[in-house]
Amino acid sequence: MRDRTYGTPLPGVSDDPLPGTLIVIEGADGSGRTTEVARLKEALEIEGHAIVDTGLRRSTLVSERIDLAKRGHTLASTTMALLYATDFADQLENKIIPALAAGSTVLADRYIYTLTARAVVRGASRQWAQQLYGFALRPDLTIFLDARPEILMHRAISKYGSLDYWESGMDLSISPDRFESFLEYQARLRREFAWMTEAYRFSTVDANRHPDQVHADVWKLVLPLYATTKRRRRPLAPPTARGDSTTASA
Repeated sequence: MRDRTYGTPLPGVSDDPLPGTLIVIEGADGSGRTTEVARLKEALEIEGHAIVDTGLRRSTLVSERIDLAKRGHTLASTTMALLYATDFADQLENKIIPALAAGSTVLADRYIYTLTARAVVRGASRQWAQQLYGFALRPDLTIFLDARPEILMHRAISKYGSLDYWESGMDLSISPDRFESFLEYQARLRREFAWMTEAYRFSTVDANRHPDQVHADVWKLVLPLYATTKRRRRPLAPPTARGDSTTASA
């Protein structure tokens, strides 16, 4: 099963074929990611495909614990990464793999790439982060919705009326001004995603536009996965993390 994952598979997980399709939609908060997952789910269900959706902090095992830990604004970066790894492992073993084994399509609203980017921006090496989340399955398709930090900030304020502490990177002490911190933190994440886009061969969609335009481009990328004669892409070799000997600035 190693060639289906980025590293060491979860112990005890069968290496039986997984005829389903795993599609990941990545992007920052405000990129339109969740809206696109909902639209894509509806479109695929109309076409007759069984859909299971998932995302971060949806494990019944630890999701509430993560929310509780983040409320106090004291969660350390390594602990955060480990908690999210537990959340993801629980979903992978009990939700994602069974759905794929049954032939369903799994739509992931974010995946290990967000978790890796967050860890690196908070000081971890790419090598450490890749090893931590190496048990993840390789998706059939990963689409990154790329939006400028200024657009993300405008959408967040329009929707919530404020900027989230963690999405602003306030734990990194970038700036006492939350607006400045948000823009710099999101810029750092975007740079890390730029590296991953090449390393993991993401398909990038311009998310600065209207949702209808974004969905049209996403749909064009998804359709080939459901050709009459479906051929799974050969798994990519795990990317080599350039600059692993140094840590990202925090």
